[in-house]
Amino acid sequence: MSRQLFKSTAIVSSMTMISRILGFIRDMLFARIFGVDSATDAFFVAFKIPNFLRRLFAEGAFAQAFVPVLSDYKEQGSREALKLFIDRTGGTLALVLMMVTVVGVVAAPVLITLFAPGFLWEDRQYELAVQMLRITFPYLFFISSVAFAGGILNAHGKFAVPAFTPVFLNLCLIAAALWLAPLMPDPVVALAWGVFAAGLVQLLFQFPALMRLGLLPRLRFGFIDAGVKRIMKLMLPAIFGVSVTQINLLLDTLIASFLAAGSVSWLYYSDRLVEFPLGVFGIALATVILPSLSKNHAVADTETFSRSLDWGLRLVLLIGAPASLGLLLLAEPMLSTLFQYDEFAVEDVRLAGQSLKAYAVGLLGFILVKVLVPGFTSRKDTKTPVRFGIYAMLVNMLLNVALVFPLAHAGLALATSLGAFFNASLLLAKLLKDRIYRPGKQWRVFILRIILANEIMAVFLHHVVELIWQYDWQAQQRIINLALIIATGALVYGLALLLSGFRVRHLSGR
Repeated sequence: MSRQLFKSTAIVSSMTMISRILGFIRDMLFARIFGVDSATDAFFVAFKIPNFLRRLFAEGAFAQAFVPVLSDYKEQGSREALKLFIDRTGGTLALVLMMVTVVGVVAAPVLITLFAPGFLWEDRQYELAVQMLRITFPYLFFISSVAFAGGILNAHGKFAVPAFTPVFLNLCLIAAALWLAPLMPDPVVALAWGVFAAGLVQLLFQFPALMRLGLLPRLRFGFIDAGVKRIMKLMLPAIFGVSVTQINLLLDTLIASFLAAGSVSWLYYSDRLVEFPLGVFGIALATVILPSLSKNHAVADTETFSRSLDWGLRLVLLIGAPASLGLLLLAEPMLSTLFQYDEFAVEDVRLAGQSLKAYAVGLLGFILVKVLVPGFTSRKDTKTPVRFGIYAMLVNMLLNVALVFPLAHAGLALATSLGAFFNASLLLAKLLKDRIYRPGKQWRVFILRIILANEIMAVFLHHVVELIWQYDWQAQQRIINLALIIATGALVYGLALLLSGFRVRHLSGR
């Protein structure tokens, strides 16, 4: 069981790694070509709105509601019933997405006012944001359809194609920055067209894999279909339960629009670095564990269900803890290596580093939420994560107000991190209380080994950075030295684990 989960997680992680590396190349180009100013702030908001809705409805609520119902049809129904369910779900989703897209394009001025009210005081920035939102909003239609296709493939154990698909977003944006931007009156608008093209390309890339399964949807309306009704019933509460982190990040952007010019961009670049381990590991693990837990629940295998969660949580600590610590200690060297070119100055590195350190504090919390929520939604319990999600969002809002004055944009990031830990603690406590999750053996020893290895790695990284890092190095020097520091830090962590007695079998509690 754990071996298959590990193999699937490794596949998704490796595919996601390719996408994230291209994402860094993309952001390096953005920083180098466009810098940090009001125009880039406008684009990041115009891209964040449909991206936020995608994560909220498609990858968040829809995926958590769709995959468990799909697993029931797959495990307990006929092939014909499964195909009809997919057809009706696809047709219903397409109609809803089309209507939302039309409304979004028409209401772009209102959306910019809601999500970035600070832009109203800058006429040119506001107009640019509205123009780009109208171009990027159809991305929601395409990428939500991609999430639907990915749910089908993941439920059938085909993880590689959905995990590789985001690569095309980065390729399209890189192409737009290099070749389309010089041709545009406002170069940054080229990025909005890159987003639009990427959505279409990603959707088309899914078709061959669905055809090989014989499950390419023939769109039919199915609002009265029993399966579609179950999805819609589960979706509404799941919107908050799964996507609280995204709502909190959006609140950060809203408040940041009132802060100094560049605040939205500093948060964006620091968030991008946090998204690397979160995507490569956290989202990959959540993607794999949801179908597994849904299958365990469908066949009423409570023991395997609990063991799957236990394995996931151990893996979160094993990889998530050093990733969080590494981001915290290497925040400015990473930002300097990736973005400190031309228009992105040393001062931008320093300011973005403040918010990256604050986000790094919460990385473990972000990953825990991704893994714990499927423990509820796989059992079709979406109400509990909603309730906890609302509590966490309220805590985050209060912390935003308390921390933004002394810490500016970094305070917003820290509030989001603390809110994530609060949410994760509520989810874990509930799973333990209801005995849905029963921890395996040797957790105390396992945690002590993780703490010891992280302390040794932290001391090593801190002294290395203090002794050798120089911000005036050339690009090649920065890249080589950062790669050596990260690789050596990972080696130190691994050796410390081995010397403490850790072995791979301990992930399964043995």
